[in-house]
Amino acid sequence: MVCSPSLLLPLTALGFLLGGAPVVAQDANAAPEALPAFTADDVFELEYADDPQISPDGSRVVYTRRYFDRLSDRVRSNLWIVDREGEQPHRPLLTGLSNFGSPLWSPDGSRILYTASDEAGRGQLFLRWMDTGQTAMLTRFERMPGGVSWSPDGNQIAFTMFVPEDRPAFAKGPKKPANASWAPAPTSHEELQYRSDGRGFLKPGHSQVFVISAVGGAPRQLTQGPFQHRGTPTWTPDGQFVLIAANRREDARHETNDTEIYEVSLQDGAMRALTDRYGPDRAPTVSPDGEWVAYTSYADQTRAHQINQLWVVPRAGGTPRLMLSDFDYDVESPVWLANGSGICFAYDIEGDRRVGFLDREGKVSDRATSMGGTSLGRPYTSGAWSVSGAGEVAFTLASALSPANVAFSNGRNTRALTSLNLNLLGQRALGEVTELRWESKHDGLPIHGWLVMPPGLPEGATPPLILEIHGGPATAYGPWFSAEIQLFAAAGYAVLYCNPRGSTSYGQDFADAIYHAYPGHDYDDLMSGVDLLVEQGTVDPEQLFVTGGSGGGLLSAWIVTQTDRFAAAAIAKPVINWYSFALTSDVGMGFMKRYFPGAPWDHAEDYLARSPIHFVDQVKTPSMLITGEVDWRTPMSESEQFYQALKALDVDAALVRIPEASHGIAARPSHMIAKVNHILAWFERYRKDA
Repeated sequence: MVCSPSLLLPLTALGFLLGGAPVVAQDANAAPEALPAFTADDVFELEYADDPQISPDGSRVVYTRRYFDRLSDRVRSNLWIVDREGEQPHRPLLTGLSNFGSPLWSPDGSRILYTASDEAGRGQLFLRWMDTGQTAMLTRFERMPGGVSWSPDGNQIAFTMFVPEDRPAFAKGPKKPANASWAPAPTSHEELQYRSDGRGFLKPGHSQVFVISAVGGAPRQLTQGPFQHRGTPTWTPDGQFVLIAANRREDARHETNDTEIYEVSLQDGAMRALTDRYGPDRAPTVSPDGEWVAYTSYADQTRAHQINQLWVVPRAGGTPRLMLSDFDYDVESPVWLANGSGICFAYDIEGDRRVGFLDREGKVSDRATSMGGTSLGRPYTSGAWSVSGAGEVAFTLASALSPANVAFSNGRNTRALTSLNLNLLGQRALGEVTELRWESKHDGLPIHGWLVMPPGLPEGATPPLILEIHGGPATAYGPWFSAEIQLFAAAGYAVLYCNPRGSTSYGQDFADAIYHAYPGHDYDDLMSGVDLLVEQGTVDPEQLFVTGGSGGGLLSAWIVTQTDRFAAAAIAKPVINWYSFALTSDVGMGFMKRYFPGAPWDHAEDYLARSPIHFVDQVKTPSMLITGEVDWRTPMSESEQFYQALKALDVDAALVRIPEASHGIAARPSHMIAKVNHILAWFERYRKDA
């Protein structure tokens, strides 16, 4: 593994580039503590870059500029363009209250495809000519197309789209009289997965591949049958075929993770499988000579998490070959460069998202680092990128002090092209972020985390501590800007967040450490970090608080069943009872297979032994539960179980219900702020210096 030293910028350097604190744009002599603190009202002023698309010649970048609309309480997106060398001004392409996104350059760089949609997500494909600014609406669909890609000659466009299926009514009701006011008719479901978080109750149907002329007209459906075709169709260089990942098993509803790479003929829709192994074969990319297909995959062993590897297979047929056999990080979104020099791909390492490059000799180097900043609520790894034909990368550059900006890298040097939050965050005193490492007191496993200290803290002061725990559990936090954590710091709290065992970006063994043991010794990893700060005298040992969401909510609930060291807990969207979760969550079936030895009715003791509800009589810590009312990932019933049990045991408890919110509570700005405000209000009740 080779990393380019010039790409590894320290937090302070990134803060300078991106306009985050402690830079003071207007008065260089002002002390950071004299600046106002970051407030909940500032959340509505944040902007961030997403989906930067570099032109084929590498000279320009079109990107999605996202902002929070205070009136609609929604995230909106516009399209802007920036010149790599600064010869043309940073300027808008499409702005306004409509949502514009998913820009995609034509192969010759003369046109851009994009989507325009309303608040309900209904949208169409549009085409813009870059020389004149003329636009045309290409589609008139009932549903938004996805996975859009250009043919090599720029004359056709492939995409995927959901195709509903008509099924007979389960039962017929009585005839309704004219102008009668009857109760709503019943709905019925017969699918294994009948609802999905954020989407609600699902209509029967499947995702299919289509092609359409680049000058409009009727689309042609290429794939058929009751099968899901996922991802972005990838064209072969001759434009005669597209490649797609699909699960075409007869028992696909029970084996959702077993996909293959298929080649689909544009002439007659004939399909040919290029892979045949149990596991998820995804994200195909074709070599410029058309002879090889690279893709990501792993042999599914039904683990909690498995490293996604890079493979290549001869397009004419043959044995797949594993590339990067000793690369212990998830490979995502491979792209074969147009000049044939190698393959770019994304990967995460210790909470940092990067763009790697595999050359013809098998050597790996980094083309971009510090990619992130598109998850503003909590500091999850995130980010987006694209690559020119010569391998130059446009990506979302971020830091602990600023959300994502657009940056350009040629593999040797990185340059930020925008500074979207300079006027706001350059005038706010933000919490200082410090990297920490410690060993778990359970077995010495190295744990990686970050400490955020409240701005303006007097020298020698020991603030109260909030332990903030990520969800997943197969995800990771990193040194990225987090509105929620900065609001906690502005309220006078130190905040510790980290990646306990089971987190991604630390290799297969680290991820496997919670296999059939979650929650378990991840508790020791978290508490060891708290102990470190207490032993150092950094925080007040009498004012410890804990919060987390989803898997972090589960661990927060687990912590208060194991110790009474915390003054209060705020448990967000948790799993409380694994038995009920497995049968009510939209992903419960997957947890049965990957986190437990089998179904709950066959292994009830395993489910009970790892359920906080089973140990609720040990809880002494005042605990608040907070969940969205239409959360189908960790349904409200999970929080209600713990809340009612705590009340029955006479433990201080509160239940907060967020109306119309799914699992992603922070999807709407006001909900993000409400979540933080409720957590802080709950902690203030039990904070000694409040």
